[in-house]
Amino acid sequence: MPGERSLAMNEYYAHPQNKFWKIMMNIFSEPETLTYEKRVEVLLKNHVALWDVLENCERSGSLDQNIKGEIPNDFFSFLNEYNTITHILFNGGTVEKLFNKHLLRDADIIYTKLPSTSPAHARMPFETKLKIWRANILSAL
Repeated sequence: MPGERSLAMNEYYAHPQNKFWKIMMNIFSEPETLTYEKRVEVLLKNHVALWDVLENCERSGSLDQNIKGEIPNDFFSFLNEYNTITHILFNGGTVEKLFNKHLLRDADIIYTKLPSTSPAHARMPFETKLKIWRANILSAL
């Protein structure tokens, strides 16, 4: 689920220390300074979709460890509608665990857990995260 800042701004990965947009714009050779709408266009142009595993939940603050009362998104309908999806990439371990808890994996899709871009998971150097994300994003396209 998006954090408090993302919910307030109605933008994915709105926290300024989250490295998601920095990584994605680097992978697609676009400036980080693009508006949110333009960054989303870059993803769409490159056949990358963003979607939450959860449709709704209860959480105080922005930490994933505080999530409870989860209601998953309807991945069955989503994957039927967008039946050319071949890869689902998880931004960190918690989202993968939530997916596995509530949803069944499709045997025709490759699932990969990537290092979290969250500032709460800053142990891994940015360049290492970028290398892992780049390899997986480009192999999925």
